[in-house]
Amino acid sequence: MPKVAVLHTSFVFVTVEPVITDLIGELIPDAEILHFVDSDVLATVVREQGISESSEARMVHLAQAAEAAGADVIFSACSSLGPTLDAAQRAVGVPVVKIDQAMAREAATFDRIGVLATVPTTLGPTSDLIAASAREAGRDPQIVQRLCPGAFDVLMGGDRAAHDDMVAEQAAALAREVDVIVLAQASMRRLVGRLEEETGLRVFSSPRSGVELLAATVRETVR
Repeated sequence: MPKVAVLHTSFVFVTVEPVITDLIGELIPDAEILHFVDSDVLATVVREQGISESSEARMVHLAQAAEAAGADVIFSACSSLGPTLDAAQRAVGVPVVKIDQAMAREAATFDRIGVLATVPTTLGPTSDLIAASAREAGRDPQIVQRLCPGAFDVLMGGDRAAHDDMVAEQAAALAREVDVIVLAQASMRRLVGRLEEETGLRVFSSPRSGVELLAATVRETVR
């Protein structure tokens, strides 16, 4: 039975919306799932308006704890802290998979890419990951960032409908400038169908493609 450790920066995907746990159960049904949560580090990054050495160290320690618990593969569920996982990978001896890694690679094949986020700390890391994936493929696409101010707070307050309408409004404006739209957070995944219908564009979301890459990594690692 493979052990998969999921690193979280919020309890949302552990207790409120267990989409990652559900996808792992679907795609890696024999996996034992271990959850490791630092519920304050994302708030710290937002407060400090960037990832400090201290915040990076906290994610590295989380990954090291996962390895010490016997994890075969580590999965990072937070896009905002994605850059810290490069340091975490260097600090542990098991594979580390980012939730938006596969999505970034696929989006990087387009020429004009819109990145839509409801949390400002996610815009930069997601855009940087797409740009890095494009460079690896010898490409230099245009990346247009768009923030939905206040939408995440509205969602955390329980008003999903208002959150969805705020995101849809920004997506409609962004669609006039780009060829595809990337949703920078897993919390936006429910809107893929609606946004594709309303904008006429391909819309990427991370959870499923991220867990599909996780499943492939588990198959390669645990033989």
